[in-house]
Amino acid sequence: MKAAVFHKPGNIQVDNVDDPRIENDRDVILKVTSTAICGSDLHILSGAVPQASNMIMGHEFMGIVEEVGSAITNLKRGDRVVVPFPIACGHCFFCNHGASPHCENSNYEHYGPNGDLTDQKGGALFGYTDLYGGYAGGQAEYVRVPYADISPRIVPDEMSDDQALFLTDIFPTGWSAIDWAQLRGGEVVAIFGSGPVGLMAQKAAWINGASRVIAIDPLEYRLKKAREVNKVDTLNPHKVDVVEAIREMTQGRGADVCVDAVGFEPERTMVDKLKATVNFEKGSMKVLDMAFEAVRRSGTVSIMGVYGSTYDNFPLHRVFDKGITIKQGQAPVINYIDKLLNLVTEGTVILDDIITHTLPLSEATKGYEIFDKKEDDCVKVVLKP
Repeated sequence: MKAAVFHKPGNIQVDNVDDPRIENDRDVILKVTSTAICGSDLHILSGAVPQASNMIMGHEFMGIVEEVGSAITNLKRGDRVVVPFPIACGHCFFCNHGASPHCENSNYEHYGPNGDLTDQKGGALFGYTDLYGGYAGGQAEYVRVPYADISPRIVPDEMSDDQALFLTDIFPTGWSAIDWAQLRGGEVVAIFGSGPVGLMAQKAAWINGASRVIAIDPLEYRLKKAREVNKVDTLNPHKVDVVEAIREMTQGRGADVCVDAVGFEPERTMVDKLKATVNFEKGSMKVLDMAFEAVRRSGTVSIMGVYGSTYDNFPLHRVFDKGITIKQGQAPVINYIDKLLNLVTEGTVILDDIITHTLPLSEATKGYEIFDKKEDDCVKVVLKP
């Protein structure tokens, strides 16, 4: 079969690889019909998230069940399903406590309680390095889905792939950021980053009762997309002091909720890069710093962007003095997917309006290039095997 394969930093190619096979009686083999490139994939492409060996990429995918293991009774050949990106057994302590991204059984070699930089990670993820289980991803013609009695969800016949695909990751991730903040209605929500996750968090904020949603991004084409599809206010940090602007929009208090949908690889100056090198840090937490400044006292900051190292200048003094609540981590997709699938079915939310590029799988290398380099006003790339 054909698959998008990571070889080394800066090099993802479409190769011919072996077809997956049933390895456990709880597996299914999926014929992939749609898959997407995620911002998190770019961290692997850049080398910021390390991967030593070749690996099939992709954790956002859906398709048609081709084979089923002997223990699978909830799915059959021909079912069309969407698959959450965390791999979860469904029966361990964390799965039983609504924390499936921390599954104790899916990441056989590198699971542990510490959450270290190079070991003791959480549960496994599709196509996201050996540290997170080493599972082949879904940017391929076929993919093996373990624990398939737990996470895949059947998609209604009337729902297109484009409408359903983002239930794998970015919509539940954006939803998590807002759900964790426990909106009661009327809040001002500021979302840093108008890439795919930021756009989904904007949608989730409106659905959960926000009175005002503010999108922050240094790229005008992304802000334009946010205005078009989500009817939000926008701020460009190249044009305004974002923190002061947010305070002016909130009677001097700051936003009730700030969401970091950027992570450790924001737009950076040479000074930022030099600082990171001197401090042995990966990337920068400049966006998170801004969120801590922009949120009001007793507000909430949700961190959905990935962070990959320690940061010595973490502003604990500000977090403490302002009484900020922080929530972060991989989205527990299984907790939300049924509710979110219903929202799409009912027409409450539209997800496919963020897609800017649809390419055949054979052009995955091109898709990565334009997404990574932010060419052709690229917001989201969907690949069709």
